[in-house]
Amino acid sequence: MKRNILIVGAGLYGAVCAHTLTKAGHRVRVLERRGHVGGNCYTRYCEPAGCHQHVYGAHVFHTSSKRIWQYVTQLTEFHSYVNRVKVNFRGAIYSFPINLLTLHQLYGVQSPSEAIRKLGAVRIPIQSAETLEDYCLSTVGPEIYRIFFEGYTTKQWNRHPRELPAHIIKRLPIRMDFNDNYYNDTYQGIPSNGYTALFERLLEGIPVELDVDFLTARDENIDRHDLTIYTGPIDAFFRHSRGALEYRSLRFETTLLDSNDFQGNAVINYTDRETPWTRIVEHKHFGPSNTSSQTLITREFPLDWQSGLPEYYPVNDSKNKALLRAYQRDALALHPKVHFGGRLAQYRYYDMDQVIGAALHYCGPVDPAVAALSSSSANENTL
Repeated sequence: MKRNILIVGAGLYGAVCAHTLTKAGHRVRVLERRGHVGGNCYTRYCEPAGCHQHVYGAHVFHTSSKRIWQYVTQLTEFHSYVNRVKVNFRGAIYSFPINLLTLHQLYGVQSPSEAIRKLGAVRIPIQSAETLEDYCLSTVGPEIYRIFFEGYTTKQWNRHPRELPAHIIKRLPIRMDFNDNYYNDTYQGIPSNGYTALFERLLEGIPVELDVDFLTARDENIDRHDLTIYTGPIDAFFRHSRGALEYRSLRFETTLLDSNDFQGNAVINYTDRETPWTRIVEHKHFGPSNTSSQTLITREFPLDWQSGLPEYYPVNDSKNKALLRAYQRDALALHPKVHFGGRLAQYRYYDMDQVIGAALHYCGPVDPAVAALSSSSANENTL
């Protein structure tokens, strides 16, 4: 039976749902509060620099699901890209995530066995390492903690690592070889024509209305459709009736420079507390090399979220988790008329492949690999 379906949000969850449900024969309409599709994955082409700008921060697609990789690469061309982040700490450059080269730079070790012995010597035994600080001290010792994690985390979350849970850091690998790949996933890449091309393909032929605030006519919109898929902030849907969920946001300062190459790498994290930004992204390094005489860089400044700013990272402490559970109970009362999906509606930090897996799983039967991906524990933060 064909249904009239309203999708609120043209980000990844909404676009995948729109694409899948339209193919299944349903009548789909999409509302987007921003002036473009793609959500935070939105890219635009910068002619002088000869590259696509990641407008809302760097996005590298990575997954170990063959089916998810096939899904995105059938929609648009991807080129291979391996994320090799570097760290700048007070002018010194280090390989990151922690690997044998990093440990050589710090301690002069030259083999895995030497590195293991050195880390064993510098670790501080802590019986119950429940905070981010204690986990780092008990895993890599005070020097690595100070250089790589203390200042960066304090800037990112506006809280000292001793006030944050250990799980925030546990997903970052510590390797005893020279592998400096930021991710462990099988497949990695970036759309050759930018992420916006991926969204345009997903939404091809589907009515999309931009610069429309669904919430100004929430009830009327819901009443006119058989199903509403809502991907915006769950607390905003309920007009913050129980209070506002906390987020961290970002401010971007983008500059076009008269230089062929500013920093020699796509992403460099600035981990000292004195530098106000957390990283500099040089966009041309996300694509094939080009000979443009100009380059585009973006500095990222963490901010406390306030109304009007994009919601980036949920603050998953006990207070916000309790508030989320209350809103989720409110959402259950609307089921099955309204479905809440995606990172904002679920108040979770998702990787892109997890969003796609969750959307495909919701919209219809999928293979077990996608079902497992969609139900796996999503990252609740990022470093």
